[in-house]
Formats: sequence, C-alpha cells, structure tokens
Amino acid sequence: MKIDVLTLFPNMFEPLKESIISRATKTQKLEINVINIRDFSKDKHKKCDDYTFGGGPGMLMMAQPIYDAMTSIDGYKDALKIYLSPKGKTFNQTESKRLSKHNHLILLCGHYEGVDQRVIDLLIDEEISIGDYVLTGGELPAMVLIDSVSRLIDGVLGGDESAEIETFKDNLLEYPQYTKPREFMGLSVPEVLISGDHAKVDKWRREQSEKLTRERRPDLIDKK
Repeated sequence: MKIDVLTLFPNMFEPLKESIISRATKTQKLEINVINIRDFSKDKHKKCDDYTFGGGPGMLMMAQPIYDAMTSIDGYKDALKIYLSPKGKTFNQTESKRLSKHNHLILLCGHYEGVDQRVIDLLIDEEISIGDYVLTGGELPAMVLIDSVSRLIDGVLGGDESAEIETFKDNLLEYPQYTKPREFMGLSVPEVLISGDHAKVDKWRREQSEKLTRERRPDLIDKK
C-alpha cells in the first residue's frame, strides 16, 4: 500500500519511523510519503493560509497550495483521497478494514480553521474523523489512521492472526492477558490459563470479552 500525506508540519510524522510501521516500510509492504504543502505555495513567504471571506475568527488553509500538492502526486486520480476532518464520518475498525483494501491513500491534514471548501469539492473523496473532540490539526488523526490501517496489510504483523484476535473483533473488547511470572504482588494468573485445556481457555476468554464489553462498551453489544 502507498500512503501520501499532505501537511504543513511534516516533522510531526517522525513517530512513523519507529516500530511496526518502520519495519513495514523497510520491507516495502508499505510506502509512506510526507509532503510539505508549503513547498507548493506561490507566495514568496510560503504562506498557505488567509482570512476567511465573510469574516470570522482564525485563518483558513488556501486552495492553491493544497491543490498543487495533491495533483503533483503520481496516480492521485486513482487514489482514495481523504480529508481528516471533524465533520467526517467516525473512524472505527470496520472503516480501517475497508481502507486497508485500497492500494493508494492520500491523506490531507487540515490546520487552523480547516481548508478552503473548493479543495474538498474538487479533490476529496471522503472526510473522516477519529472522534468527537477538537484537535489543533489533522496530523495526529492521520497517524492514527495510518497505524490502524497499516497493521491490517498482509505481512505487516508477525502472525496471520495477530491483527484479528484483538480488541473489537466481533464487536467485543479484548479479554485480559497475562505473562510471566505466574504470581506478582499477590495476584496470580487465572488457573484456567495454565490448565492446558484449550477449549476451556477459549471459553474463558470469550466470557471475559463479553463481560468487559457489557460493562464498558454496551453500545458494541447493541451493534451485535
């Protein structure tokens, strides 16, 4: 998969050079390109924002630098072009799986008061939000989306089941997990997990997942 990111703050994406995503790029399972929108500004000071027509607080990202940046990307017409926006549909695991099926994503990170609507009208296929709260820009949402989607690409994670047997599988939260030592600070690993009976372990894990989901995320039970 190829992911191009358009941003005013490319240095914010340094964390993508670590951990699983870093390994995925080195093995060419994933290609991530971070594009500085300022490089496409025609203003001598590389200005990319201005006041809004009609008045109002804050500055708005201008259409021209964004348009030129996005259309400079090879294959942009066939890519799925996403604007990270608080007005978008809410991102979840189902959406992550859907996006992971695409070969090429282009992510636009807004900032300040957002972007000129004409950019959305001319280029954007869909808008996505990672939650109902306010952030300073689209960079963190873009990294959340990249992290979630990339781990679903074949070969990115170590085991075939790793991406599936986790939180939100079948709309259930993940069961509690334990590792060595068997006892720590007076707390012991549940006996069923060291019983060697795989059927009992699977049953216990399912029960724990259902219990946690009922307690913490009953809305997921409603979806089921």
